[in-house]
Amino acid sequence: MTELSADQRAGFESVVDEHGLFSWLGIELDAVEDGRVVLRVPYDEKFANLVAGGEGNVHGGVTATLVDTASGFALRSTFEDPAAAQLTTTDLDVSYLRPATDDLTVEAEVLRAGGSMGVTDATVSSTAPNGERKDVAVGRTSYRLFRGSE
Repeated sequence: MTELSADQRAGFESVVDEHGLFSWLGIELDAVEDGRVVLRVPYDEKFANLVAGGEGNVHGGVTATLVDTASGFALRSTFEDPAAAQLTTTDLDVSYLRPATDDLTVEAEVLRAGGSMGVTDATVSSTAPNGERKDVAVGRTSYRLFRGSE
């Protein structure tokens, strides 16, 4: 995979900084390449479940949001101008493997980016209580891509 230019990376970082939800979550851009993105979110108690026995576990909605966000960013990387790319989620499927109790990292990779549709796979990992890094969720998305005159 090809690393994006400094300008393209800056465009991604400005999207994260300027988007209310992304900045509230504290999303950090770890890696961005053509067709692949790695995002990280530091653990925060505000993300914890309220259910008995689940205290301290990250709410699944945060995990699903990361799958969707990283997938959209990975698809944006296939556009000539990623920061100006237009796309929308058409399908989001997340399977939870185990509770997340620490920082989350999501890696999304483009499986296909056509003229009007894109598909990605994503894996979310977190550090387990025993200190081992483990996958906590996997996801697949599809998006409608609006490429315009590209």
